Formats: sequence, C-alpha cells, structure tokens
Amino acid sequence: MSTQGIRDRVAVVAMGCTRFGERWDSSAGDLLIDAVRECLDGVGGTEPADVEAYWLGTLGSGQSGLTLSRPLGLGHRPVTRVENYCATGSDAFRNACYAVASGAYDRVMAVGVEKLKDSGFSGLTRMDPPGDGTAPENTLTAPAAFSLLDPAYCTKYGVDPAAMREAMTHVAWKNHANGARNPRAQFRTPVSKEKIAAAPLVAGRLGVFDCSGVSDGAACALIVRAEDAHRYTDRPVYVKALSLTAGAGLAATDPAYDYTTFPEVVHSAREAYRQAGITDPRTEISLAEVHDCFTPTEVVLMEDLGFAERGRAWRDVLDGDFELGGRLPVNPDGGLKSFGHPVGASGLRMLYECWLQLRGEAGERQLNDPRLALTHNLGGRPGACVSFVSVVGAERG
Repeated sequence: MSTQGIRDRVAVVAMGCTRFGERWDSSAGDLLIDAVRECLDGVGGTEPADVEAYWLGTLGSGQSGLTLSRPLGLGHRPVTRVENYCATGSDAFRNACYAVASGAYDRVMAVGVEKLKDSGFSGLTRMDPPGDGTAPENTLTAPAAFSLLDPAYCTKYGVDPAAMREAMTHVAWKNHANGARNPRAQFRTPVSKEKIAAAPLVAGRLGVFDCSGVSDGAACALIVRAEDAHRYTDRPVYVKALSLTAGAGLAATDPAYDYTTFPEVVHSAREAYRQAGITDPRTEISLAEVHDCFTPTEVVLMEDLGFAERGRAWRDVLDGDFELGGRLPVNPDGGLKSFGHPVGASGLRMLYECWLQLRGEAGERQLNDPRLALTHNLGGRPGACVSFVSVVGAERG
C-alpha cells in the first residue's frame, strides 16, 4: 500500500473539546455546540456558517448530517456523516483534510461526538449486521477479545505472567496519573498500582482498571490550506501524514494469527511514516496519543508503532520510557483510560492533545519543545480491525 500523501498541504488552525464524562445534563447537540463554539472562538469572527463543509463522526448518536446541522443551525452547508468503528472521529478528520488538499474547499471542519451514557449500555452501542455465523469475533465481548493479547504475548516472548501483569498495571497507573492533570478527563484521580492490580476481573486477567471507561464527549478541528494558516493563528499545526488501513478481518479463522500484534496497525504506521518522512519513530516522534482501550493493547501497540522492539515493550513500559518524563511520552492527556471512549470523539480528542502540546498550551503536563506528534485509533478487535495513524507537526517543512 502506498499513497502520495498530503504532507504540509493542510493545517489545523483551531480546535475545541468538551469535558468528557457522564454528561447527563447535555445532549449530543449540546456537546457539539460547545466543542464548535470553543473552536471558532479561537479564530475570532468566524461563525459556523463561514465553514464551507463539515465531516461529522459518530457511531450511534445520530444519523445523517442533520445530527450536526440542526443544533448548529447551519442552513444548507454540506455535512457528511462518517462511521468507522472506534476510528470514526479520526476518519472524519482524514476526509476533511483530503477535501481541503484537493482544492474543493478552503475552510472545513471535522467534528466527532458520542453520547454513550444515555444508551443504557455499559459499553459501545454497536450492532453487528446479520451474518452466517462464521465470524467468531462476534461471539466475544471486547474485553474478552482483547484479554487474549496478554497470555499470547507471554507465551510467544517467554514473559513471566507476573511481569506482564505488572506492565499492564503500570500502563493504567501512568494514564490515570496523566489524566489527573487534565481538567477535561472523565477520571481525574490518580489510582495506586495496588488498587489497579487488585480490581475485580472483567475478562481473562483484565480487571476494571485495565479497561477504558464509558463516557460522553465531543471534539472538533478547523482545517484550512497550509498557505492560509497564518491568517487564522500564529501557531498552526500542520498535517504530515494520514493513514487508514482496513484488515482482511480473518480473525480467529486465520491459523497464522497469534494475537501478539495488530497487522493493520503495522501497515498504517509504516505508511504514515513514509508520508511524513520519518525513519526512526522512537527518536523523531515527540509524543503519541494511542488507542489504549485495554492495557495490554497499549503494550502491543508500542511494538506495532515501532516505539519498542518486539518482545521488549513490557520492559520499556516498566522502565518508564512512555511516561511524561520518558523518552517518548504516550497518552500524556490520560488516554482512553482517563477520558473514556465516546467513539466518534476519541480520535479528535487525541488530536486536541497534540494541538495543545505543539502550541505549548498543555499546562502542567506540557512537554519540553515537542515538534512531531502521532495519533492512533484502532477500531474492531484483534485480528479484525481498522487502524488509523496521523502525524502532525508544529512547523511546515
């Protein structure tokens, strides 16, 4: 797979993000209004009707572009609703960027929203289409499917299960510590490693604190041509790479799949690095926002994204490599663990943290002079998923 890419042809000039959490007092429309208002307030004088086109990401909080046009009172602007599992918000951003890069529009917005708490479900509001019963992944809950990563990884690389359990605990501890510094996170209280390790089990060895939360939220980004960026802000963020991969979905029917990697992530990361001109992501990426839906997922992603050697990520996690003061901070905003996962908003929430960090506006979790940032979304489950990787930077090459 190879594409020309749109490196440095478009820029993000404003963003908005609501507080994530149990937003019983707000409808999906309320959350959309709040996120868009914050975004447009960042470029004073711009109104919703001034944006030429919108891409809206939502899994189950609305159908059609009316989900956005109605609360914003957009009139007759084109609004495209996007859905791509947990990569929904990221794919809305991807499509919006391509629209500007193609020359079709000069000023567009990508928006993501989800209201999960009102659904009555404890997880995602996902309904699989009718099938012939040969898709085994549909018989497992998400925690059960991702719990398979843990024993498979230990077996393949000869890792002591106790050490892997410690690494999983460390991921949760790190991300909750980061989220405690973020006023927009759902969970803002640090959690001790002892409490994480002793939590009630959900599936396999996954405890309550190994699983991301369920929340409501919205986020958005205003995107323009790179040459126009400084008309809106003196600190734009430039898009270096956008890569989306959909796997073959063979899952458990493929005897070669061993549950220690996400091939879709490997392919999307490789393509993103090619587009961005990155040859050593371990040293060239300043921070990464990754899809820590479950703690063993983050461990495996460190290897699939090229941040750690195969079979070594668990050790790098315990060594603190991915903490705020480590060699490559991962999920400095708290990740899905602290924010929860309102599907349509998560990818844009990740981008929002990169926006803040690259502009030096991340407050007490601000990193020292970040230059390139990565976001990663994973939709689906091991062996049958889609993967999105973006790279954005503070400078235009």
